[in-house]
Amino acid sequence: MTDLITTLRGRGFLQDLTPGAEARLAAGPATGYVGFDPTADSLHVGNLVPIMGLAWLQRLGGTPIVLIGGGTGMVGDPGGKRTERPILPVETIDANVRAIEGQLRRFVAFDGPTAARVRNNADWLRPLALMDFLRDVGKHFTVNYMLQKESVKARMESGISFTEFSYMLTQAYDYWHLYHADGCELQMGGSDQWGNITAGIELIARRDGVQVHGVVFPLLTAASGAKFGKSEGGNVWLDPARTSPYEFHQFWLNTDDRDAERFLRLFTFLPLERIADAVRAQAADPAGRLAQRLLAREVTALVHGEEEAARAEGAAKSIFGGGEAADADYAALAATMPSCAIASSELDGLPLVDALMRAGLASSKGEARRGIEGRGYSINGVVETDVNRRLAPGDLRQGRYVLLRKGKKNHVMVEVGQHE
Repeated sequence: MTDLITTLRGRGFLQDLTPGAEARLAAGPATGYVGFDPTADSLHVGNLVPIMGLAWLQRLGGTPIVLIGGGTGMVGDPGGKRTERPILPVETIDANVRAIEGQLRRFVAFDGPTAARVRNNADWLRPLALMDFLRDVGKHFTVNYMLQKESVKARMESGISFTEFSYMLTQAYDYWHLYHADGCELQMGGSDQWGNITAGIELIARRDGVQVHGVVFPLLTAASGAKFGKSEGGNVWLDPARTSPYEFHQFWLNTDDRDAERFLRLFTFLPLERIADAVRAQAADPAGRLAQRLLAREVTALVHGEEEAARAEGAAKSIFGGGEAADADYAALAATMPSCAIASSELDGLPLVDALMRAGLASSKGEARRGIEGRGYSINGVVETDVNRRLAPGDLRQGRYVLLRKGKKNHVMVEVGQHE
């Protein structure tokens, strides 16, 4: 069976690893963990890289530990931030822990011989006595050692509190605790966690004389140079209440051609041969966007389930033409995209230019007319070129909705019959 490092390297996950990690993992499966700090009540697509790393660990015979930072979340990781993170109330942290624990349970199996385990470091960090921590952990690290870590070094000029300075030691203690409690030999995370991971390895080596290991994944940027995981509305969340399955599907569908193959390798479990076939088909027919459609379907199904993925796909087809969505799809779209309401008595005979202004897709009648003449607007996916066009009951989809579009990306769902 292929070992973890070979798989991670072949799919583009591997940024760096500690000495001895490759030999250890080639020798057989290990227990490994990834930590997630509860800074919000949902994870986002940027978290999918380490999540997929855990899932591959389990698929290749290892035992994954999902560590949720109910304790470290009270301190705050200085990595990647120019200023100190806001201190969240403990009640908020605990609520976030419960929310993201439920999300993480979708990606790994909790039964069988390699059943995943969930741990919350609040269980051992919050009761930890300060004097014990300073004696048993702090004495093993010099300030000079800590200052060399990039997460600390990058913050020295702008200032770093002792609280955030100590974050590295709390994460190191996590690794030491999981080594003793769960036999954990591997910690994985983003490359910005390298300093924290190696600190944990150092602590175990000094206290127990044992070698454990670390693997870090690349921090992704899109081919355009933009930060991965952002849309026009901000973070793309895994919680459907924050980012609907339709919006989630659209995020992946809009992937740059240059990123499609890389993202298929990272964010799906598809065999590399299947991905190569999709990339070749895409090269033969770029307009068909086969790779992006495959990516959107696979990742949406992974995060939200097969049924929601099919619904999102059907809704997308209804918007861009070539398919029909069910009634519930339009209701879901209305809840996830800009919308406006008009009374049914207003619909019959409403000039399209007025409807476009009501929907916020034109700032004036002149702009609306010029856009219509330039083939820039569509009704229910059909381009409209008649500046004198008026809406009518026949334009309603499922007896209630009219979808107006400006260009390729600006959509507004008109809901008819509201606020009579």
